[in-house]
Amino acid sequence: MKSNVSALQSARTSYKPKLPKVFMGNVSKIGMKLGKATHSIADQKEIHQLFSKTYGQPEVSFQSGKSPATFKGAIKVAMVLSGGQAPGGHNVVAGLFDGLKKLNSKNTLRGYLGGPSGLLENKYIEITDKLLKEYRNTGGFDIIGSGRTKLESSDQFHAVAKNLTSAGITALVVVGGDDSNTNAAVLAEYFKAHDIPIRVIGCPKTIDGDLKNDQIEISFGFDTATKVYSELTGNVGRDCLSAKKYWHFIKVMGRSASHIALEVALQTHPNVTLISEEVAANQWTLDQITEQVAKVVAERAAKKKNYGVVVIPEGLLEFIPEIKKLIAELNDLLAHHQEFEKLESAHHKISFVHQHLSVESQKAFGSLPPSIQIQLLADRDPHGNVQVAKIETEKLLIEAVELKLKQWKHQSMYHGKFSGQGHYFGYEGRCAAPSNFDSDYCYSLGFNAAYLVAAGLTGYLSSVRDLLKPADHWKAGGVPLTMMMNLERRHGKDKPVILKALVELKGKPFKTFAAQREKWAVEDDYQSPGPIQFWGPVEVANAAPETLKLERGKK
Repeated sequence: MKSNVSALQSARTSYKPKLPKVFMGNVSKIGMKLGKATHSIADQKEIHQLFSKTYGQPEVSFQSGKSPATFKGAIKVAMVLSGGQAPGGHNVVAGLFDGLKKLNSKNTLRGYLGGPSGLLENKYIEITDKLLKEYRNTGGFDIIGSGRTKLESSDQFHAVAKNLTSAGITALVVVGGDDSNTNAAVLAEYFKAHDIPIRVIGCPKTIDGDLKNDQIEISFGFDTATKVYSELTGNVGRDCLSAKKYWHFIKVMGRSASHIALEVALQTHPNVTLISEEVAANQWTLDQITEQVAKVVAERAAKKKNYGVVVIPEGLLEFIPEIKKLIAELNDLLAHHQEFEKLESAHHKISFVHQHLSVESQKAFGSLPPSIQIQLLADRDPHGNVQVAKIETEKLLIEAVELKLKQWKHQSMYHGKFSGQGHYFGYEGRCAAPSNFDSDYCYSLGFNAAYLVAAGLTGYLSSVRDLLKPADHWKAGGVPLTMMMNLERRHGKDKPVILKALVELKGKPFKTFAAQREKWAVEDDYQSPGPIQFWGPVEVANAAPETLKLERGKK
């Protein structure tokens, strides 16, 4: 990191993150309470068989009492940042480091570089107080980098075990999302099954917001990222009122769930917000979705408003029934036909796919523009998923709506003007300077992970709850990773993975949005939240996400 930092960044490094009260006192007086035995959220028999050594562990919480620490001397802990970046990652590192040092000043922390691949290649740096001074309360994962390497083979597990054991590592902390923490669960099981004395603890990270449940109220980075996207969306709404001539189609991150789109909608009031889970529940086709958007465009045009804002979750296509079926077939097809990779031209790739798809999927595939077809055939991510961020859904919908409006104009059903502008708000939010909420939450997650390590636990996810209360009232503990798992189809096989949390259509956040969207469709009710506030009134600077407030009954 360069030494000539900005005034804001310099000021933020001096911010002191807040902690749950339980961690503020004497180390020897922090006790641990065990809950009841747990079971997986689904596929219990299969998950139990796959995780026989770590399945069924109880939830734990920290409170005043006798310390459960199992290590008498100094310990070495390793950590890895895995998957996409999320604001606050550096504070997880800082919290883990400070927690370990509070337990024992001789404890050390090693950061493996570039994500899980660093564990395989044995590339690391020692985390020191001097190093951390430049990174506290900053965005990004650049202190040690991140990566998406999937750990799934015995050879990989053996290599990780060998590298960590030879270094005298006591525990590994994995900071990541659902797939990354599935890696953590598998590693914990492998180590325990092979009597390797290395504990594994996870931390819940993903701006998508889909790693949450009753025990994990929110994943870190969501608050900051949605504040960034809401600022940008609010700016676009203001541009609509100024220029009065464009329809802005904004795609926001959210591959498997629409939490980001919903949060942005609640903060900014766009004219149309598509929620993937609602599309799936109602079995809406691409044409039906197009017609819904076009109707709002036509209704506003009748009021001389040839402008507007549409918010789209990046994973929308995977929730449209005919496209979802198509993508599933493509995933299996590309996983089992290696000869596809040898085809060079787009024409030959498209022709090859047509020959192997079902009749229904051939029709769906053929209805898409060639540019979208090629994007659907692009390389999969390490987990076998289509890389939806590379699919220009916003441009697809602009083309589809434009075509629908032309048809209506010929039928004298539409008399306005339509000019679409596409935007993708994605990477702009992943490495932003974390909000006060994320700074505190991430620091607490890391600090809490240190105590889970000290308690000798393995196969747990760091959990900090009651997040709408002041930070000193937050509750800290751990949740067994197997508790959140189910089986999903990956690379043509059933794989154990942490269940993704989707938008609940019966939940208060969605119902609040649904009650207002008809009004937002026709009125110019655009809200401009503005940039993240780090100082000022508590209700502004420390504000939690709107969805979290609604879910926890504060609105």
